Amino acid sequence: MAYAEQPGPAACPGCLMAPQIARTARKARAEGGEEVQLSLPGIHCASCISGVERGLMDLSGVRDVRVNLTRKRATVRVDADVETAQLVSHLARLGFEAQPLDSATLSSGESDRAARELLMRLGVAGFAMMNVMLLSVAVWSGAADATRDLFHWISAAIAIPTVAFAGQPFFRSGLGALRGGRLNMDVPISLAILLAVGMSVYETANHGDHAYFDAALSLTFFLLAGRYLDQRMRGVARSAAAELAALEVPVALRIGEAGPEGVRVAEVAVGDLLILRPGARVPVDGVVTDGASEIDRAFLTGETDPVAVAPGAALRAGEVNLTGVLTLRAEAVGEDTVLHALADLVSVAEEAKSRYSTLADRAARLYAPAVHLLALAGFVVWLGIAGDVRVALQVAVALLIITCPCALGLAVPAVSTVASGLLFRRGLLVKHGTALERLAEVDCVVFDKTGTLTLGDPVLAAPEALPREAMAAAVALAQGSDHPRSRAIAAAAQPLDLPDIRLTEVTEVPGHGVEGFWEGRRVRLGRAGWVGAQGSGTMIAIEGAPPVALEFRDRLRPGAKALLSALDLPVMLLSGDAEGPVRALARDLGIDDWQAEMLPEDKARVLERLSAEGRKVLMVGDGLNDVGALAMAHVSIAPASALEAARVAADVVLVSPDLGRVADALRVGRVARRRILENFAVAGLYNAIAIPVAFAGLATPLGAAIAMSTSSIVVSLNALRTRI
Repeated sequence: MAYAEQPGPAACPGCLMAPQIARTARKARAEGGEEVQLSLPGIHCASCISGVERGLMDLSGVRDVRVNLTRKRATVRVDADVETAQLVSHLARLGFEAQPLDSATLSSGESDRAARELLMRLGVAGFAMMNVMLLSVAVWSGAADATRDLFHWISAAIAIPTVAFAGQPFFRSGLGALRGGRLNMDVPISLAILLAVGMSVYETANHGDHAYFDAALSLTFFLLAGRYLDQRMRGVARSAAAELAALEVPVALRIGEAGPEGVRVAEVAVGDLLILRPGARVPVDGVVTDGASEIDRAFLTGETDPVAVAPGAALRAGEVNLTGVLTLRAEAVGEDTVLHALADLVSVAEEAKSRYSTLADRAARLYAPAVHLLALAGFVVWLGIAGDVRVALQVAVALLIITCPCALGLAVPAVSTVASGLLFRRGLLVKHGTALERLAEVDCVVFDKTGTLTLGDPVLAAPEALPREAMAAAVALAQGSDHPRSRAIAAAAQPLDLPDIRLTEVTEVPGHGVEGFWEGRRVRLGRAGWVGAQGSGTMIAIEGAPPVALEFRDRLRPGAKALLSALDLPVMLLSGDAEGPVRALARDLGIDDWQAEMLPEDKARVLERLSAEGRKVLMVGDGLNDVGALAMAHVSIAPASALEAARVAADVVLVSPDLGRVADALRVGRVARRRILENFAVAGLYNAIAIPVAFAGLATPLGAAIAMSTSSIVVSLNALRTRI
């Protein structure tokens, strides 16, 4: 551990670009400015939004700033001569960590067009349904002959174009299923809607007493409502692989014949020498050939301390250089980097998770063919009994409408919407449509350490027990550093009455620590070997006195102990941190199954093995080294303080600082599953009563529509019980 960081922008983990890189980026901008996307992982309130927006607007050339607190991202409109590096460094001076993101990579999927389309069709269906219902009331009240036919034709004029427009999601899906030689829920839905409209047009043209345009429209409306709720649940999630790709550095500083030059990372070849300045993110995998520094790789490995590097050390794309200038020889570029391989791993895991079969999907596999067989049987039986195609067709339409899976379609999204709202009020944001069902199936929980069970902020242990002179010297050296342990030393000294020590010739030594002189004696704070002591860890050494070891511990996240006590499931701890801190934490929390010094692929392999054993794993993690495991787990949760890529890979985001809310997620997931199964039971009971009535020819299509609507309302009311 060392303290060679510079305060201010040099210590910021954002991607601070060199002037040469800035000139290259400027050439690529269109005239009139561009939009810059910045990730702001540290913002958490309205004051942060105001600070970022006002701070950036103070910069010359910044036209507009929009901060999205939910996504912790800022969209900045700038003139052509404003560099991303200026924005990042300015925010660092204001105290906000910022990371530039590739706008092109993130642009896909930003807008939920499917949900907006469903909402538009839902509104049209609802408006048309209300108008046709008004006309139907007049018919039910006794309108006859020409008046009745007029109202039926007006209803047709409203219903036919409405069904053609609003029913397209079902028609497209059902047609696609038939082309693929299979049946899904949308096939009987489409048949019911089309036959109801067709029968109504036939009855109207032949001056019949009844038309069923209101039934067709109410059917369309209720089904679109369920479909919209389901789409809203699914639309929150974004691709974690896209977020990982956006973290890749777009440009690099390559050493050419004429000196350093900014080039696109895609142009970097194996063997090229790159300059890596303090604060810059490593663009490719490579080996250090010159210079010494410290590397922040916590986002990749979970290590709490920066790692000292010197010539010969291997670096990976995405790591952050904290202190000295490094020369890096490229060893792996583009798709061969570890960061890109991790993105591929996440993509594969996300694809596998997206194929999860919901309870409704499994029910639909049996439900759809059964409905068709019933309608066909009703048509054949009544054709034989009555010898009238019209009567037989009415029975078939009634069967299709009365068995139409409105209740089945609402069973899951209605419960999911209520349960998600409940969890949101308790500090949990459900992002994935099937997350609640999967939470109910969990039989094993895996935790990350740093940033998950702990806050990732070191605390100096027992500062009052340290020699006062050594503690005062450590505080004096730590004041000029933004290193996490420096901040811990300064914080621990506040309640102590320490002597005032003034140092001279304070110098930082990249990769080792900070030194200065006090009353002619050399004072060093940093790694044990560098200060002249045996062992490892951080020490303060005053010339002429024995070195003093400084011990640090990580603070537990609020609610961690309560959560571990409340869980009635097997628990595993997987961490990229060193063995000592992991063992100590596992002992404090009573976790017997733990592993340390794990790389991202190691965690993913453990999750793959557990999955192969049939375990349903809940993964809770926050770092880039957890993204693969989060995506591969049966269901996953990430704190709001997690890396952006980890948050989007997770199915649930823990907004509350209390980790104990994870137990709420598991409990509500189980309750939601019970409500879903109860809704299926309601739908089954309804069908058991309604189908014989319709098959016996005792239900008109209108009566079938009323019965179908009633079952949908009962299902929705039962979903509200999830709040209890």
